[in-house]
Amino acid sequence: MTESTFMTESTPRRAGGTWNAVLRDQLTWHWDNQVRGRLDGLSDDEYFWEPVPGAWNVRPRGTSTAPIQGGSGAMTIDFAVPPPEPEPVTTIAWRLGHVIVGVLAMRNASHFGREATDYATFDYAGTADEALAQLDAEYATWLAGVEALGEEGLARPVGPAEGPFADSSMARLVLHIHRELIHHLAEVALLRDLYLHTER
Repeated sequence: MTESTFMTESTPRRAGGTWNAVLRDQLTWHWDNQVRGRLDGLSDDEYFWEPVPGAWNVRPRGTSTAPIQGGSGAMTIDFAVPPPEPEPVTTIAWRLGHVIVGVLAMRNASHFGREATDYATFDYAGTADEALAQLDAEYATWLAGVEALGEEGLARPVGPAEGPFADSSMARLVLHIHRELIHHLAEVALLRDLYLHTER
């Protein structure tokens, strides 16, 4: 991959570019060029598709057999604590639920003023379109929150919301969240490829 392939106009090229902008560009370039377009056209069949028996999913309330069924609305997400060995394969719906809630919404609530939420109280999407709208909203809140930190805010401790990592910097949290998004949304893209090439 050449530099021209991944550099964008928003990427700081000079000493005057800020670390805050560099951190945000890490995610926005990936989102704009590799992720969001791969999610367009996601159907409800793909969203709920279980590639193997026993997969964890997001299901209508009362239909799950998982030990823990999180959610406050008509849909619940499958969980177990501790997770079984081996851990179940998870569907696109489950992975998006994890990204929307565990990666973004809970951190947006802890650090950027979003209403408090968690896996047990979130209202999970019953359609792919609704899930993508939730994802877009939490992504926008996260980016705005990171930008509002400025340079000094990146150095401040994350605080009690991050438990044993309370003394770690906001910059480290930003890097961690971006790694999580890149990782899990790549999994969603792979599941879309498998769905396309699997006889059902």
